Amino acid sequence: MKTLILYATKYGAAKEIAKRIAEKFDNVVVHDLKQDDIPALSGFDTVIIGSSLYAGMIRKEAKAFLSKNAGVLREKKIGLFLSGMDIDEDKGKTYFETNFSPELLQSAKAKTLPGGIYDPQKAGFMERFIFKLAAKKSEYSDIINDEEIARFAKEMTEEL
Repeated sequence: MKTLILYATKYGAAKEIAKRIAEKFDNVVVHDLKQDDIPALSGFDTVIIGSSLYAGMIRKEAKAFLSKNAGVLREKKIGLFLSGMDIDEDKGKTYFETNFSPELLQSAKAKTLPGGIYDPQKAGFMERFIFKLAAKKSEYSDIINDEEIARFAKEMTEEL
């Protein structure tokens, strides 16, 4: 089984999550959706797609990829992940419902919001200001949950 993990990130948290997920699979390719040379989906049995969240929305690269490849993705085993600092279960459900089509959500074998990373050194002034107001944080924070990543990977590899 060959797996493709695609991610869209602004500051690197989704990339880090994609890397940690990839460690749980054999025969895996990890690719940034900002790059033009996305591997052909026909060469993969499983496709995992992830994005960072900003104001509850996924990155434009992820939106464009999902829109362009909706038909092909229906034929694959799909996994979805989001990265963000707000990992409340109810809000997570809303984030998935807001950003992914009902068909994709229904066909996804697994979904996860395993956390994220906030690095104020990578954020601009306005982003630091907003994050300090909204999240009450101003220091580096890595809340990626490796147990949640392991659960997601296990769910993705289990047979029906």
